[in-house]
Amino acid sequence: MSFFEKLQKAVELTVAAGYQLNKDAFEFLNKASSTEDPVDIISKALAKIKTLKDKPLFIERSLLEEIVKKPERIESSTLAPQINEEVSPQTILRGSLIQPQLILEGKKLFRPYAREVEAEIKIIEDAGSKLSSSGTLEDYLKYFRDRFERLEKLLRQRMDARGATPIADVVRAPPNTKLKIIGMITEKKEAKQKILLTLEDFSASATVLVPQNAPSDLLTKARTLLLDQVICVSVTKTRGNLLIAEDIILPDIAPKNPNKAPVPVYAVLTSDLHVGSVKFQEHLFNRFVLWLKGEYGNGQMREIASHVKYVLIAGDIVDGIGVYPNQVKELAIRDIYGQYRLASNLIKQIPDYIEVVIIPGNHDAPRKALPQPPISGAFLENLHDASNIHSFGNPCLLSLHNVEALMYHGRSLDDIISTVPGINYTQPEKAMTLLLQCRHLAPVYGGKTPLAPESKDYLVIDRVPDIFHAGHTHTAGYTNYRGVTVVNSGCWQEQTEYMKRQGFIPMPGLVPVVNLQTLDVKVIPFT
Repeated sequence: MSFFEKLQKAVELTVAAGYQLNKDAFEFLNKASSTEDPVDIISKALAKIKTLKDKPLFIERSLLEEIVKKPERIESSTLAPQINEEVSPQTILRGSLIQPQLILEGKKLFRPYAREVEAEIKIIEDAGSKLSSSGTLEDYLKYFRDRFERLEKLLRQRMDARGATPIADVVRAPPNTKLKIIGMITEKKEAKQKILLTLEDFSASATVLVPQNAPSDLLTKARTLLLDQVICVSVTKTRGNLLIAEDIILPDIAPKNPNKAPVPVYAVLTSDLHVGSVKFQEHLFNRFVLWLKGEYGNGQMREIASHVKYVLIAGDIVDGIGVYPNQVKELAIRDIYGQYRLASNLIKQIPDYIEVVIIPGNHDAPRKALPQPPISGAFLENLHDASNIHSFGNPCLLSLHNVEALMYHGRSLDDIISTVPGINYTQPEKAMTLLLQCRHLAPVYGGKTPLAPESKDYLVIDRVPDIFHAGHTHTAGYTNYRGVTVVNSGCWQEQTEYMKRQGFIPMPGLVPVVNLQTLDVKVIPFT
């Protein structure tokens, strides 16, 4: 058994026994493994814990030092594991997966290129800093009017939708007249392979039929439509008030040439730590931090780490309290402040030359309704003195070395996946692509995603990003859609009982990294 396999087995043994190694204990075990069997160390530590009256949640370094007896003999300079420097890339997640090797500490001098590069981070739009809703009926009217007006404007920028007519004029038109209308979908029914849509604008509402003998691409497009989505439809007027659909036009995005950084700096895209859960994989996150420091991985992985200038964390920093049924049974930390303290301590270990951006998710402390304000400083007090760590709202649009990145936690992906045929949790990038086609981050109002009735709909995608980054699904995946790099960033939490009941299988420890100079994506595994 290799050095790395022994270390991995020791970690698995710890988790199987219901414990986790804290950062210092993991680093000590890694160093100690150069002279001792890590499985034997952990076995002895677990045996000792069984004799304790008060059993700890985490295995501390001091316990392992006591087991090893002579910790002073273990120095980073003595660590000389055998490494296969050749990487065998394999296709995974429709992209490139870097093969993990083992922990490197003190073997080679790590000179991070990114340390010498000055950060260029700008806020283009942070919706969470502009919230004003009081929840009145007038707020709801303003919200939907703003949504419709802005999406209608986006549609009318398309050559094939510029001549759209108000619905009231179409209803009064003679039979067999061919026209185009722009409306919000207020009702959708599907029966016997035909689809009925109710569309509404400021002037009137109308019923649009997509017949069962319509072209297959039109039927497919109609089946993907969502309630409250704003679309343009080419129709033929019948003798009554019914309109027959001939084509459906989405706001969509035009193909673009994305912005790119002038220098080779990288952005790590991650999310869904769920700190405080017993299923939080702290040992994997510790490996991630060691990798950023140049102390984990083979030559290629360390080279990538040396160029990382940004770490973007798209929500669910902690597991929260009372988010799902019986959650309390799976909490290692049952206090929200305690969860954030541990999360802050972990994030603070990231090298200070790397800019870290945090936004909230549905498990975090801010309100659940979108858009969400930033996580309060009261929860992140341990990070107040860290000038490289920034907390923004959900969603937010940033410029990183000239590359525009839209960060969004992704709660509305639940609505997409539960509604649209052919889209599931194993390929979240498909659901994210549909949001780009809708030009809206959460089209369905009143579904699984709570939306606040702000006077402006901050979830409309006015400005097309270069990178669209979301999480929430706990599944890593990415694609390129019309020049936009679409990335869902996986998670750091193993399957909970709630996930198991839902038939949901997460993918912890897979981290997408984007080269901002080329927009190429690599996936680094820490499992």
